[in-house]
Amino acid sequence: MTADTASDLFEAHRPFLTGVAYRMLGRVADAEDVVQEAWLRWSSAGREDVREPRAFLVRVTTRLAIDRLRHLRSRREAYVGPWLPEPVVTEFGPSVPDSAERAVLADSVSLAVLVVLETLSPLERAVFVLREAFGFPYAEIGATLDRSEAAVRQLAGRAKRHVEERKPRYEVDPAVRRDLTERFLAAASGGDLEKLLALLAPDIRLVSDSGGKAKAPRRIIETSDKVGRFLLAVAQDWSTAAEARVLELNGGPALVFSVDGQVDTVFQVEIEDGVIRCVYIIRNPDKLAGVRLDRGPVLWVG
Repeated sequence: MTADTASDLFEAHRPFLTGVAYRMLGRVADAEDVVQEAWLRWSSAGREDVREPRAFLVRVTTRLAIDRLRHLRSRREAYVGPWLPEPVVTEFGPSVPDSAERAVLADSVSLAVLVVLETLSPLERAVFVLREAFGFPYAEIGATLDRSEAAVRQLAGRAKRHVEERKPRYEVDPAVRRDLTERFLAAASGGDLEKLLALLAPDIRLVSDSGGKAKAPRRIIETSDKVGRFLLAVAQDWSTAAEARVLELNGGPALVFSVDGQVDTVFQVEIEDGVIRCVYIIRNPDKLAGVRLDRGPVLWVG
């Protein structure tokens, strides 16, 4: 295999490897670092014995991601306020034509699921991602993690039960979520508390991630009255230079606010039984750099 062929082969697999690493780590920069390290190992490896390049690359990427995740755990324990994954664009395009497969991929990268995955051990998370998001056979996961198939099945069962017990039963219908997202924006920007409360579940939760680098609550806010009044107060502070548009992030519609052409805040809502059950707010500037503003029409101008 020539160097050019090896490079082309790796680049063909790069998006898939990045998808695995992102679900493992929850941050695009960390995922890209892991994939770049995988490239360095691939480019310097003796590839004549590699009969299945994809399996080799997944194995290297997954093991690097596990090591990175173990290192990140201590940093996240010192994080200021709630920690949320970095939002990522998920326009799967023609590479994922099947609607069922698209739904599985969207769910596996949703903020709600990624938050739950943070509570798994690194090994459990790796097994869950490879099995549930990408459908890897147990034997192949075992080879990737240097574990027996029986051990992998046990890890997979434990991880899936854990996620199912904690994952909110949110609706993933993009049309429903987009409609409620736009109504949410209209009620908040219009200062209409009554209309806003009608959209919120009584036991709604608002989780905001700023990492201490932007103004945001450092604790989770609960109940519709508290969340509604907080959101109206936030809307009153929106700059006259602000714009809002809806983009597909993490498998669903999200409100992206920008000020003077720079992304300032991402809002994403989770829906159940026709009302909003959770609002995620991401304001940490380190997590917003990858959100582009050229993908959706402006819905609101301050």
